[in-house]
Amino acid sequence: MKHDQGNNQMLNKNQMLNKKKERRKRSSSTFKSMVENQDQDQNNKLEEVNLSGLCLDSFPATHELNLALIYTLDLSNNNIQIIPESLTARLLNLVNLDVHSNQLKTLPNSIGCLSKLKVLNISGNSIEYLPGTIENCRSLEELNANFNRLAKLPDTIGFELVNLKKLSVNSNKLRYLPYSTSHLTNLKVLDARLNCLVALPEDLENLINLEILNVSQNFQYLEVIPYSVGLLLSLKELDVSYNRITKLPNSLGCLKHLKKLSVEGNPLVCPPRDVVEKGLTSVKVYLSERMTGSFKNQSKKNSWLGKVVKCGTFNGHTISMNDPDDDSYSMPEYRRSLDSPSYLSMLSPRRLFSPSGTNGHDSSSYLSMLSPRRLFSPKKDSPKSTS
Repeated sequence: MKHDQGNNQMLNKNQMLNKKKERRKRSSSTFKSMVENQDQDQNNKLEEVNLSGLCLDSFPATHELNLALIYTLDLSNNNIQIIPESLTARLLNLVNLDVHSNQLKTLPNSIGCLSKLKVLNISGNSIEYLPGTIENCRSLEELNANFNRLAKLPDTIGFELVNLKKLSVNSNKLRYLPYSTSHLTNLKVLDARLNCLVALPEDLENLINLEILNVSQNFQYLEVIPYSVGLLLSLKELDVSYNRITKLPNSLGCLKHLKKLSVEGNPLVCPPRDVVEKGLTSVKVYLSERMTGSFKNQSKKNSWLGKVVKCGTFNGHTISMNDPDDDSYSMPEYRRSLDSPSYLSMLSPRRLFSPSGTNGHDSSSYLSMLSPRRLFSPKKDSPKSTS
């Protein structure tokens, strides 16, 4: 009896191996015929190769084939564990690569050879990191890396992939988005939900074309939405649901194009629950009313001069917060030295950095007036008027 069971198991195993070999042989011959049967005329190049759902555990042999003809390659829904370095190095004209739902743990370094690649789908694998060479794919417009094991993204990804319009990295293990993310000025969709994000980059206002931002379901990790989110003037959808956010930035009241706001599942205090329950319009009105005139003009606060103001004191005049719950600052009525043309002229680049100074004075004397000791001394007397 046991002998028969052993024979049956061996037979089943052999049958499975034979089926795998047959599938591999069939896919290899299919792939080869797809390439070889194409008319080599310049007006009829091969555009698409679809090997999806063939239970492949490796890529078919391609050493005799001209892979430069391929425009789109679909290897999704297989059991592929490794993409050969030699493969991607030869796909010189590839525009669309889909390898989602395989068993990949890494991408080949030669992925950087795909200089014409526009769409890359690596979702549903076990990838733990993206190779730094992916930054050479400067034509990339869409990167889908959902449902992997990514703990971080390349630090300079935003400086290189300047044409990226969609970045989808949901369902990973990301704790931070790199600072360079804020330099993806063509980005329209950023999906980072279902991660472990503890913070968002501060300078998101640079994403001038961003329309959809989803950072929902980071659960106990994400507690603060930066003020800069309210400066995303193209934003249409914002989802921050199921985090630990207690306060929405007042700047969200400036988002004129915002059509959808999801905040459920947060311990929100501001805006109050009754305001949130009335809908998006009520939330925007509430946040707008909390803003002072100086708060609305964030462009001044973001300038180098505004950041000096935010330090606390400037030229002996105290800068104070209007409200402990408000992010804006105001100056006392006395002189309002920063509004005075005479003081602003002292800070002009022409005056500060002129080799010979202005009016015969050495520019170093003006620079000394900007020293931290002079600028921020709490006992500095106000300027005396001269007759």
